[in-house]
Amino acid sequence: MGPFLFKRVATLLATLAVASVLVFAVLELLPGNAAEVILGDTATAESLAALNAKLGLDRPALTRYTDWVGGLLQGRTAQSISYDTPTAELIAQRLQVTVPLALMAMALTLVLALGLGLFAASRHNRIGDVGVMAASQLGIAIPNFWFAILLIMLFAVQLQWVSAGGFPGWTEDDGGGLWEGVQALILPSIALALVQAAILARVTRSAVLDVMREDFVRTARAKGLSRRQALWGHVLRNAMIPVLTVAGLQFANLITGTIVVENVFVLPGVGRLVFQAISNRDLIVVRDVVMLLAAVVVVVNFVVDVLYAVVDPRLRHS
Repeated sequence: MGPFLFKRVATLLATLAVASVLVFAVLELLPGNAAEVILGDTATAESLAALNAKLGLDRPALTRYTDWVGGLLQGRTAQSISYDTPTAELIAQRLQVTVPLALMAMALTLVLALGLGLFAASRHNRIGDVGVMAASQLGIAIPNFWFAILLIMLFAVQLQWVSAGGFPGWTEDDGGGLWEGVQALILPSIALALVQAAILARVTRSAVLDVMREDFVRTARAKGLSRRQALWGHVLRNAMIPVLTVAGLQFANLITGTIVVENVFVLPGVGRLVFQAISNRDLIVVRDVVMLLAAVVVVVNFVVDVLYAVVDPRLRHS
């Protein structure tokens, strides 16, 4: 397990280094410079010079890159132009909404996808299988923001069970509480989970059907195991490799791709922060948030690789 982890950690660090270079270089390649993008075409020479000095754009690119990366490693970030606050504080505040939202959506996705995928595979080519596949195809075809609007119309406007948007906070000091915060995230998590569950259910069904055709499953049944015992005890674990791959990518996507749903429900998450930063031309916030999202994708892939080895020990030795 040691060499396996060493290789994966080395790959993780190398990927993060390459990602940081790409994020920095993309902003460097913008027409003009960041100060001109932020201030616009009507900026005076004096204001451009002042902002260039504030952003450090009058220094060499390599020096600015090493200062930026060194600051990130030390937990120190630059001041946001539009918020006049360190970007680390802004991102930390927004992650208090985005991370719970992604976790709730991912938990719902796994419950729906594994249950429906196993149900469909165990009833292959029967009415249950056809029904699950038809529903999953519908879920894939409809975008999550459309589901979000339908959920608002039904549960917030018609039934008035929950609010149509906004986030009250996790504490009473913020005007909310734990249950109030969870309530505000229920509809967004359902809107995100429906599409992801539709995809993962089809992957689960295919993986389970492939494993069910293996000789060891027939042997387990011949030894007296019921169909349910063989499914849960032998088939599911061996079918988890492709399921983990897609689930890992989906969780990274839930963290990085919530911008539309967060805007529909007016949630102060990371996705909405990126949208506001782009609108305000706050490239410092954009740079740090994009780097964070890239790091999330890389780290989630690393965790999925480690879970591969836990699920299938043969991968450690290969």
